[in-house]
Amino acid sequence: MNINVDNDWQPILTEELAKSKYADLETFIDNEYQNETIYPEKNRIFESFELTPFSDVRVCLLGQDPYHEKHQAHGLSFSVLPGEKIPPSLRNMYKELETDLRIPPANHGYLKSWAEQGVLMLNSVLTVRDGAANSHRNHGWELLTDGVIERLSESSQTIIFVLWGKTAQDKIKLIDTDHNIVITSPHPSPLSAYRGFFGSKPFSQINQNLKSQGLPPINWQLPSNT
Repeated sequence: MNINVDNDWQPILTEELAKSKYADLETFIDNEYQNETIYPEKNRIFESFELTPFSDVRVCLLGQDPYHEKHQAHGLSFSVLPGEKIPPSLRNMYKELETDLRIPPANHGYLKSWAEQGVLMLNSVLTVRDGAANSHRNHGWELLTDGVIERLSESSQTIIFVLWGKTAQDKIKLIDTDHNIVITSPHPSPLSAYRGFFGSKPFSQINQNLKSQGLPPINWQLPSNT
């Protein structure tokens, strides 16, 4: 699989994907892009890594699989491309951000500025078929992203892992919780946000933990122009 990430993720991802266990994934993904409409565009599969170098990661915000409608997905969990309608889960994230830090909701869903500040916006599965949520689940992406989580957990930097919902929280077994910080709550989707996501104050928790490490907080206010 061709990886072109111009930072310190390149050798990590290349080394990982060279393992024989990814042969079926590569064959599957190549076939899907040739025969189906797949999101994100092939050159954006690894965009989360491009925007947040390994050495810059301070927060890992774990999602599930990409948005499965046209023009939405671009390689960052929860984020959509400029000009696209804000998805329900992200709208709920904005509501909680306003309650938590009094930051009014952005008029777009493009979260690039968070990624550029050290928030790795990682989906467990990196591709999806048009209109078919979870269609690329259990084809091998989870092996890679589990490996990424383990690499981050083992790094010298303390990483804040944000795990929303049961699927994300199952990844806690990959994380050294003595060395790293884990923030959990229900998922921000409309089905579960009222079960404990609202009021969980994840954004201020992240910034408090960064400050305790002597690191600058994340500026969660998104630029109005994308």
